[in-house]
Amino acid sequence: MVGRFRGTAGATTRIERMSREWILRVTCPDATGIVHAVTGVLASLGANITESQQFSSPDSLQFFLRVQFVTNNDSDAETLQSSLAEAAHRFTMTVSLQPVEKKTRTLVLVSKAAHCLNTLLFQQSSGQLPIDIVGVAGNHDSLRSLAEFHGHDFHHIPISPETKDAAEARLSALVDDLDVELIVLARYMQILSPDLCARLEGRVINIHHSFLPSFKGAKPYHQAHARGVKIIGATAHYVTPDLDEGPIIEQDVARVDHNRNIADFVQRGQDVEAAVLARAVAWHAEGRVLMDGHRTVVFN
Repeated sequence: MVGRFRGTAGATTRIERMSREWILRVTCPDATGIVHAVTGVLASLGANITESQQFSSPDSLQFFLRVQFVTNNDSDAETLQSSLAEAAHRFTMTVSLQPVEKKTRTLVLVSKAAHCLNTLLFQQSSGQLPIDIVGVAGNHDSLRSLAEFHGHDFHHIPISPETKDAAEARLSALVDDLDVELIVLARYMQILSPDLCARLEGRVINIHHSFLPSFKGAKPYHQAHARGVKIIGATAHYVTPDLDEGPIIEQDVARVDHNRNIADFVQRGQDVEAAVLARAVAWHAEGRVLMDGHRTVVFN
């Protein structure tokens, strides 16, 4: 924002006022007056709303709101939260507030496949992903050079049936040491324990292939090719103790036909996986994903 005043010599002097953009997320039981209450508070603070999306769920009877707004530098998080406290109490709101410029501290877990990690590293380095990759960890050492090429530390945590508990303890310690806010399983071919899934609820995003019909195992694309499927795709979801059944964030598909060989299936599938995972990570980091029971509300 720019203010002007006329000096003693009659010249116009420009005063630059610092501004800051925020993301506000609200979840509460549906009721009349929620938007009015929130926007009224923001108006009283002189905030300018730049983006607003809302959803009222007829199934859960919950209300979801995401507002992006700009304030002058005098309004910090404590001031904003204090100003919203009365409305939050009146409507039993769960409120989340973060600056737009905040980068989510992210740990990427990998095994041997490079396509998802490569996309995340490139998009983060080019400014397309609002995350700060604080490290890459893998149960194999195969992708160390890729991570280090992009300037990220690689942590090799090998896992065997006999060392799984110790390896997970190392992983958990790494999460704490690096102050990790989000973990991305970029084709990480290990199953997290129920205890770790519970501790990190809502903070772990996984990607896996999606086939109709579904094929499990080490070579799903080979199985799909053998069965002549016409659609392949990918699903990004939050990780829960129930394997591959967490709340879905994003999905996409690509058409294939009998002219495609196995290599084509794998390539197209990997392209979709990488794109879907990157979108899910971006939406999470931008505060666009809100939980509605076992489902998500995604303001994309």
